[in-house]
Amino acid sequence: MITEVYEKLGESVKDIDGARMEDNKFCVSVHYRNVAEDDYKKVFHRVTAVLEGYPCLRLTHGRKVFEVRPVIDWNKGKAVEFLLESLGLSESEDVLPIYVGDDRTDEDAFKVLKASNRGFGILVSSIPKESDAFYSLRDPAEVMEFLRMLAAWKEQST
Repeated sequence: MITEVYEKLGESVKDIDGARMEDNKFCVSVHYRNVAEDDYKKVFHRVTAVLEGYPCLRLTHGRKVFEVRPVIDWNKGKAVEFLLESLGLSESEDVLPIYVGDDRTDEDAFKVLKASNRGFGILVSSIPKESDAFYSLRDPAEVMEFLRMLAAWKEQST
């Protein structure tokens, strides 16, 4: 069904300059970051029109992105929990989960890590904002630098 909706949404927004589709396997994202501001509502109306035929799907909003996902109790925080459990790492003492995100939809993952006190959320944002992330970095370049430093530290400690 996600593939079908992806195709219908792609067809629906293909004439809107800057609209970009992303198939995330379990959900579909319609990015409008590069769409003219006058066309934001057009993107929204086209997405909601397609979804009228799919009552088992819901629409969530991120930062200039609409995400279409199944109507189930699922979010990025539950995905983090699921991955740690599936990989047998949820109780591991030698694993430090780090979640890096730049969107409202990442807050659920930050909350899970904060509540369990077993990892760190990192918000990527050029402006200060309220978040459950433990740290923040300004942009993807800072994320890359952080990851390089982390890898170098790990290399030295082994």
